[in-house]
Amino acid sequence: MKRLLTLIIFLAASASIANAQNQHFTTSGVIEYNKTINIYALITKEMWDDKDNSMEQQVFEGYKKNHPQFRVLKSTLTFQNNKSLFTHEDDDDQPNGWWDLEIAKQPNTVYTDLAQGRNIVQKQVFEQTYLITDTTRKIHWKITDETREIAGYTCRRANAIVMDSIYVVAFYTDKIHVSGGPEGFSGLPGMILGVALPHENITWFATKVTDMTVDEKSIAPPKKGKPVNQTELKATLKSAMQGWGKEAYQNFKAFLL
Repeated sequence: MKRLLTLIIFLAASASIANAQNQHFTTSGVIEYNKTINIYALITKEMWDDKDNSMEQQVFEGYKKNHPQFRVLKSTLTFQNNKSLFTHEDDDDQPNGWWDLEIAKQPNTVYTDLAQGRNIVQKQVFEQTYLITDTTRKIHWKITDETREIAGYTCRRANAIVMDSIYVVAFYTDKIHVSGGPEGFSGLPGMILGVALPHENITWFATKVTDMTVDEKSIAPPKKGKPVNQTELKATLKSAMQGWGKEAYQNFKAFLL
């Protein structure tokens, strides 16, 4: 009886080990994301502090008749081992006029070398293109037990605060062995497939993950733009937007997220 029990335990352990060995973990591929912005919510916030906003309200009602509530922008993350390149598709429907919101755009091309802890970001700031070289953003994530299915992967939730006050919710999968994600979000034990900024009314969620071998030449850092680091860009923005009031703060968030 003891021998039979020992044999059963041995076979169960062997099956478990074999199953673990046969699991496939992705280390290279392409992820497609949708960035979704609740434009109505952002405009409402812009109007909130204006006590005499009857004219703006009329313009807003006209805007809603001709524009959808949600704006969706497409982007792609190409990754190979510890390097990735986040790029965005050209958008032919750029907002304009009264509510030309910078946070509702997608101005960044982001190259990340996780092994070196380095980012190179090409960023469009109004009429100027910057090339920002700096260390990867240090995000202090708090991992939870909550899970969510995204693009066919079971993802675990993590929470954080960035830029001192912006609440971030991220969902990552440990089935993709790269600690990256969209834009400058990274640092979790797996690939980030979903990011939500609840108070900013913005999300990034993966719509498709393609597990494939990637040509390293396709993960090349951007080269065009005025060279700066993150500290220099912050100083430039603060100087340029002095006296802009609430608009300065909103633009500051948009350009540094």
